[in-house]
Amino acid sequence: MGPADEPALVLRLLADDARLKVFAALVLEAHHSSEIADRAGLPARDAIKVLAELEAAGLAARSGDGWHACPEALAQAAAGIGGGPDDAFSDRGPVEAAVLRTYLGQGRIRQLPVQRAKRLMVLDHVAGSFEPGVRYDEDEVFEILRTFTDDHAALRRHLVDEGFLGREGGVFWRTGGSFVV
Repeated sequence: MGPADEPALVLRLLADDARLKVFAALVLEAHHSSEIADRAGLPARDAIKVLAELEAAGLAARSGDGWHACPEALAQAAAGIGGGPDDAFSDRGPVEAAVLRTYLGQGRIRQLPVQRAKRLMVLDHVAGSFEPGVRYDEDEVFEILRTFTDDHAALRRHLVDEGFLGREGGVFWRTGGSFVV
């Protein structure tokens, strides 16, 4: 469950001294678990356990051989306090909805997730904007993708590389992704 699903989860997690120290170490750009443990004043085993909890809540993510903070999850949680449930991703499962709420705001991609599994969820969501069986020229693809990000070329490349869109001779079509029925 991510912070967008339950804003109080963020408060409960960060109300714990050890979790708050580990998150602070991440925010202050400690990346390796040993460095994070040292800055947080915790045994390495405890720091790794806390990192896993923060990752499950969307507050931390693995990046290469290290870790980084996901402060955008705090913004998502803050946006959810006092508001009603977000129905934008109600057609998705709870895990996927949490990822989409974390990385998309008002329909636009804040940033593509570093973790491939989360990135694929965001790309799958974007691919849903393309109708199966329809051929799109480059201008049409540009128009669709610019609603998600200003860097539409990079997003298009990710969609093609990950098999969500096919491309041949300047013509694109949907080749993958989930379908909401």
